[in-house]
Amino acid sequence: MSAPTTLAGWLAHCEKIHTKEIDLSLERTQRVRERLGIDFGVPVIVVAGTNGKGSTCAMLESIALQAGYRVGLYAKPHLVHFEERCRIDGRSVAAEDLLPHFEAVELARGELTLSIFEFTTLAIARALSQAALDLVILEVGLGGRFDAVNAFDGDCAVITSIALDHMEFLGPDRESIGFEKAGIMRAGRPVVVSDPVPPESVLGVAEKLGADLYLHGRDFRVSGDRQQWNWAGRSKRYNGLAYPALRGANQLLNAAGVLAAFEALQERLPIPAQAVRNGFALVELPGRFQVVPGAPTLVLDVAHNPHAVAALAENLDQMGFHPRTHAVFGAMRDKDIPAILARMAPMVDHWHFTDLPLARAASAAELAARHAELRLAGPGAVETATHADPRAALEAALSRADPTDRIVVFGSFYTVGGVLKDGLPRLGARHVG
Repeated sequence: MSAPTTLAGWLAHCEKIHTKEIDLSLERTQRVRERLGIDFGVPVIVVAGTNGKGSTCAMLESIALQAGYRVGLYAKPHLVHFEERCRIDGRSVAAEDLLPHFEAVELARGELTLSIFEFTTLAIARALSQAALDLVILEVGLGGRFDAVNAFDGDCAVITSIALDHMEFLGPDRESIGFEKAGIMRAGRPVVVSDPVPPESVLGVAEKLGADLYLHGRDFRVSGDRQQWNWAGRSKRYNGLAYPALRGANQLLNAAGVLAAFEALQERLPIPAQAVRNGFALVELPGRFQVVPGAPTLVLDVAHNPHAVAALAENLDQMGFHPRTHAVFGAMRDKDIPAILARMAPMVDHWHFTDLPLARAASAAELAARHAELRLAGPGAVETATHADPRAALEAALSRADPTDRIVVFGSFYTVGGVLKDGLPRLGARHVG
């Protein structure tokens, strides 16, 4: 078989060579990594957690770029284009620039099969290892202990908030899930835990390994008021910081962990205070409580588990008055859909459920049926509708919305990505003009 000549061709090839999409094992990835000789040669920060990984990575990247460092970032999943997963100096790499790295992985794997996550992680890691960088940031996908990213040693690990998600793979409770996330720790190296109430399993792994544990509330802490905040670590302090440009109350926990990670690496990667201020002010991350200006107001959020949806609901509550809220929602079938619907129900007047282009996604009809079974009350008379795709759902919501209403698109990355695939929507409600 001739090698694919496009990124889409390579991704299709990756889906065929290993029958299981998720296959929790590090052995195959480690063996191919050794054959490829991947070595970063610069500080590596590995980020795991249930919620807050993407925001943490974006803030790490933004601050390091403002400090003048060349930064490589592996982020996942993507919203629209696969290339979003590999960023160098704050920009997604071109699809064609990834092709030689897919070819190299294919040649190196030999008789071994790799899942699509293992194959693509190795290809992106090779691309980052061959760029002239000062810092590499690697975002874990699922869990930590057996995620393909854990084939690479981090000089500093960051573990963000831990909540119930992917329980069929990671275990039934926070203690089990925390143990899996803690798998990214390395003996004697710093690990920052930005969850203020971490599971005991995380602390136990750190103690057993002899990792240098940075705990929120013990090794670093935050204070402040509505206008500004302060951070104090083991040896550094920042006062009068502006809140990060990423919206939401939970972002302060992520930002605190970011500063702890930079403190842990300060001898190898010194960061000026002005870079911290500029980095927080300029950070961007689509789909994380992203408020799009227009009429009606549009909110995009990839919250897809109860913990993240609770944060979304809290953030929506603090937005100010909107007469009605229209929700566009699509999610994978394995999510705790009843808990998600129940948490959002008190503020949603109209539900627009959407199909998603994956076999493991719940259909719009399934979501509507589940909503009906739960008999959930909303602010007023609740209406529901089903749609073939997220963009159609958004258009339908827009047709029902007044200029002063808001539309909230949330759930799977495919829900938000489906709305963004043709660019950022510019909304004009039916009564405008």
